Amino acid sequence: MRALFVPLLLIYASGSGRAAGASGTKGTRFVCTAVPAGTDLSCPVDTSSRVQGTSPQEEELRNTVIQLRETILQQKETIVSQQGTIKELNSKLARCEADARSRGSARRKDYSKNTMGDLPRDPTETVQQLGKTMQSLKDRLENLEQQQLRANTSGGMFPNELRDLLKRRLTDLESQLLTRVAELEEEKSQLYSETATHRQRTENTLSSLLERITELEKSNNAFKSPEDFKVSLPLRTNYLYGRIKKSLPEMYAFTVCMWLKSSASPGIGTPFSYGVPGQANEIVLIEWGNSPMELLVNDKVTQLPLSVSDGRWHHICITWTTRDGFWEAYQDGERLGTGENLAPWHPIKPGGVIILGQEQDIVGGRFDATQAFVGELSHFNMWDRVLRPVDISAMANCSAYMPGNVVPWVDANVEVFGGATKAALEICEDRLFDS
Repeated sequence: MRALFVPLLLIYASGSGRAAGASGTKGTRFVCTAVPAGTDLSCPVDTSSRVQGTSPQEEELRNTVIQLRETILQQKETIVSQQGTIKELNSKLARCEADARSRGSARRKDYSKNTMGDLPRDPTETVQQLGKTMQSLKDRLENLEQQQLRANTSGGMFPNELRDLLKRRLTDLESQLLTRVAELEEEKSQLYSETATHRQRTENTLSSLLERITELEKSNNAFKSPEDFKVSLPLRTNYLYGRIKKSLPEMYAFTVCMWLKSSASPGIGTPFSYGVPGQANEIVLIEWGNSPMELLVNDKVTQLPLSVSDGRWHHICITWTTRDGFWEAYQDGERLGTGENLAPWHPIKPGGVIILGQEQDIVGGRFDATQAFVGELSHFNMWDRVLRPVDISAMANCSAYMPGNVVPWVDANVEVFGGATKAALEICEDRLFDS
């Protein structure tokens, strides 16, 4: 920007000293001559025309010169200030352009990284910040216009070229800011669209994975029929077990039958237990340590003449009735023992929990690893009556199958925990293979 200076020096020349009269004689004339800034503007005094003191014309000219000088100084300060403002605007524009280039190179980064220098990280905040910057520039332009108005009022001369340059520069900057705002809005829309697309793609992928997992689970548990499966409990721990989802009603008799395969020693452990609130040993079948297999009803105990620890599949059934506490024990379809006075006249309490493979010290928990069943178990069925010997024999030799009317052995009724597994099994074919 070129510097302007417009100081004027008024120099007067005295005539013949006569006032202009009727004869048309010319009086004093004034000549305006441009002089460089910084020149001594004090008026030389013509001592030949001055008799005493200072004339009113000289005094008026001196005051005019002083006022012009003050005006020039004020305008000079204004120009310096405006030059600083222009430099600041240029710096701001350069920073905006640098941020725009930086934003373009890091466009694929997420919002958690600052891609706009000192601008906010969110495009919405960036647009708001640019709006504030534009408003600040407009306020500065208004201040400059007010300074021009004050300078014109005081009789000074504001450089029109500087004002026009500032307006053009501000217009260009405003246009660039608006363009940048539009670009940011477009980027924001694209990011939202890309985010929605990515989220949809991720959800589709997860849905596909879940469907695949479900298919694999179904294929692994695709038993030929709901009862053709087994529960495996390979370790003597206190956390491997199965659980029957159905509970028992109040019963005055029962028959429980199952297939067992175990070679654990000493003792196969606890094939099943039924506990109710207030009595964890409502019904328990257990072979613990070197003791024979035992049946507990309401925590009353009797020994059973059963032996199933040879690593082969065996079918066992136990019947009990509250009348005289009479019981029967069957192995592979043959009745091996009977007895009475086992918890006589005691009804089996309802609302308890049936656990496969563990003995309960509290309802549904507090297992003891030394009492855990080790082996495989299948076709656990329970009835609320005493079955006939012919029915038990038919199930043992695979000539008939009778699901329990209280607890049937179906896949949906059995859940496993702690590493216990369910696997497909056709019990009669597997038993023939063992034999």
